[in-house]
Amino acid sequence: MMSFRNDRLANTTLGGATVWLLTDIAEAKGREAEILARSPEVVGRLRESALVQSAESSNRIEGVIVEPGRAAELVLRNARPRNRSEEEVQGYRRALDWIHTKGAELAISPETILRLHALAQEGGGDAGQWKQRDNEIVEFPVAGGPPRVRFTPTPARQTPETMAELCRWYAREVGQRRVQPLVAAAALVLDFLCVHPFRDGNGRVARLLGLLALYHFGYDVGRYVSLERLIEETREEYYETLRLSSVGWHEGKHDLGPWLNYFLVIVRRGYLELLSSAEEKQ
Repeated sequence: MMSFRNDRLANTTLGGATVWLLTDIAEAKGREAEILARSPEVVGRLRESALVQSAESSNRIEGVIVEPGRAAELVLRNARPRNRSEEEVQGYRRALDWIHTKGAELAISPETILRLHALAQEGGGDAGQWKQRDNEIVEFPVAGGPPRVRFTPTPARQTPETMAELCRWYAREVGQRRVQPLVAAAALVLDFLCVHPFRDGNGRVARLLGLLALYHFGYDVGRYVSLERLIEETREEYYETLRLSSVGWHEGKHDLGPWLNYFLVIVRRGYLELLSSAEEKQ
C-alpha cells in the first residue's frame, strides 16, 4: 500500500543492478518453454521435489520442523499428520495446490489472502482471520541479550481496510501497466509483511502471495524449483533486506531497493537452477 500510493512506485527510477537482474530473468524465462517441452519426465520429478521442498522450507523458516522424510509423506502421499507441525506442512501443501490449480482465476484480493491463510494455518484457532490484537516484529540478537522490536506493523483495527487498500492499489498499478510486473510483485510482498495482517503465519502467506503474483505474470519457475528453499538458504539476507526496506514505511519514505533486488535474485536463481537441472537430467 505505502509502496503504491501517490504514484511512488510508478515514478521510481530503477538502479543498474535491478535493470540487469530484470533483463537476465527475462532471458532465462524465454528459454523456459523450450526446456520444459523437451524434458517432460524431468519436469514431473522437478514439480514433486519443489512441492515437498516448498512446504518444508517455508515452514522451517518460521521454526516449524518435521522429522526427516516426513515432508514427502505428508506432501506427496497425504499421510495423516502426527502433530501440529505436520498439520502446518500439509496445510501449506494444500495452499500450493490451490495456487497451482486455480492460480489464473485468483485475484490478489483480501478474500484470496484470507483463504491462503486458512489453508496454510489449517487447524489453527484463527486461521483465515485478520489479527485481533496489535503485533510487533521482534528481533532476537544472535549474540544474546533481550529481544527488541524491529518493526511495528499496522494496528489490528486498521488491518481490514489497509489490506483492502493494498489490493486496490496493486490492481490499479498492474492493470494500468504502470509498474514492471516483478517490481509490483516485490512491492506487494513487502507491503503485506509491513501490514503483518495475521497473528501468525504472515511469512508463509507472504511467500504464497509472491508465488501467486509471479504466476499471474507468467513466471512459473516456482512450480519446478522451490523459491522457498532458496529463501531459506539465504535466510539472513532475507530478513536483513526486509528490515532495510521497511525503514520509513509508515511515512512512505522507505527504500524498496534492498528487498526488490533480493526478490529478483531469488527469481533469477530459480530460473538458473531450473535450466541447469533440466539440461543435466535429460
